[in-house]
Amino acid sequence: MEESITILGAIKRDFGCGEIDIRTYSPLTLAYIGDAVFDLVIRTVVVERGNTSANKLHHKTVTYVNARVQARMIEALMDELTEEEQTVYRRGRNAKSYTTAKNATVIEYRKATGFEALCGYLYLTGKQERMLSLVKRAVDLVGMTL
Repeated sequence: MEESITILGAIKRDFGCGEIDIRTYSPLTLAYIGDAVFDLVIRTVVVERGNTSANKLHHKTVTYVNARVQARMIEALMDELTEEEQTVYRRGRNAKSYTTAKNATVIEYRKATGFEALCGYLYLTGKQERMLSLVKRAVDLVGMTL
């Protein structure tokens, strides 16, 4: 039987990436990768739900991948996060960013950045199952159906 490998494990293996000390990464770096990982999760689910035009797929995806919704998601999840996860979220939320979201308040944007930092942290520390369960729970808690 072939051993299962995560996408992170495959990337590290195939591109010769070494082990990292996640504590040295800035919260905005974690948010950068977390944004991509969250987007990949949502896009994957949207595509798996049905083959349709790229335009329709995009419109469905952006109903989830935006600062306003991500802020609602993290607010709903706060009581379910571990202390470590809350710390990562707060670091991301409090990071000084020089950009803002087009359709969100500064507060929503900061919360979304914290959420993305948490997703990035969980991904880079090999806790993809935890990240996926939090994303699924957040979707459920905010009453959205993918």
